[in-house]
Amino acid sequence: MLNLGEIVQTIKSIVETRIQLIKSEIQDEFVGILSRLILLMIMGALTLLVFLFLSLSLAFFISQVTQSPYLGFLIVALMYLLIVLILYLTRDSHGIQDQINSSLKNFIFSAKRDKEDE
Repeated sequence: MLNLGEIVQTIKSIVETRIQLIKSEIQDEFVGILSRLILLMIMGALTLLVFLFLSLSLAFFISQVTQSPYLGFLIVALMYLLIVLILYLTRDSHGIQDQINSSLKNFIFSAKRDKEDE
C-alpha cells in the first residue's frame, strides 16, 4: 500500500509541474503578444515613411504641374487637413471604433487563436 507521505509527494510534484506548465504558457503568450506589438510598430513606422515620401513626391509633382513652388505643398497640406477634419467628425462613430478594435485584437492576439486552431 501507498503511504500518506508518497501520496502527498506525488500530489505536490503534480501541482509543481502544472504551475511550471502554466508559467511556460504565460511566457509564450506574452512573448507572442510582444513580438506582434513590435511588428505592428515597425509596420507603422515604415507606413509613415511611405506616406511621407509619397506626400513629398505628390507635392513636388503638383508644384511642377502648376509651375508654383508652393502650391503643390499647399494642396497636399489641405488634403491632409481635410482627412483630419473627416476623422475628427467621425471620432465618435462606434462602427469605426469597433472595426479598429477588432482588427487590432485579431492581429495582436492571433497567436492564442492559432494555438486553439491546432
